[in-house]
Amino acid sequence: MGKAPAAAPARIELPASGADYLDNPRPAYPPLSRRLGEQGQVLLRVWVEADGRPGQIEIRRGSGFERLDRAAQLAVQRWRFVPGKRAGVPEAMWAEVPLQFTLE
Repeated sequence: MGKAPAAAPARIELPASGADYLDNPRPAYPPLSRRLGEQGQVLLRVWVEADGRPGQIEIRRGSGFERLDRAAQLAVQRWRFVPGKRAGVPEAMWAEVPLQFTLE
């Protein structure tokens, strides 16, 4: 008798925040940061619950400006996500969220 074929790993879909219908607002640019010309990208690591709400939010890579990093965290706390899925079933998992602060 031969070995039974190995089961294919369950398909994993990562959480997403970019779907238009989620209506996630951009972070507010801190007025003092704007006056001081502070710009940069914040990379957040967000634990997305199975219901799409953010749980823990960590700064994976800061912008170099605490005000911008904090504004990014505060905005993402109010966001909703399309939750990650394993084999089509929503599941809590980590997602990376980059946010750019650019003066125009």
